[in-house]
Amino acid sequence: QVQLVESGGGLVQAGGSLRLSCAPSRNIFSINAMGWYRQAPGKQRELVASITRGGSLKYADSVKGRFTISGDNANNTVYLQMNTLKPEDTAVYYCNADYGVGDSIWGQGTQVTVSS
Repeated sequence: QVQLVESGGGLVQAGGSLRLSCAPSRNIFSINAMGWYRQAPGKQRELVASITRGGSLKYADSVKGRFTISGDNANNTVYLQMNTLKPEDTAVYYCNADYGVGDSIWGQGTQVTVSS
């Protein structure tokens, strides 16, 4: 069964940067979009950023100007460059891929902790 493999989380001081990456464990055909979500303790999971195969981008207002999502269609890999990190960015970050007709898979999550 295909899985999404995430990497790049960790502990960073406020103002620092991290880069997350996500790729499927094997090739997935017909990926329509990939994105990053996050869930902080006691809060609902929220969209951080997404990118479609055609290159359309979407960002949460809270990360605009600080985070950049990019993708590599050839390898079905998606990246999230996170700059000027704030303590409120602390959360578990999840990768998601929508493919085929209505199918979706999630990564296992990677912890991002921003200290003040």
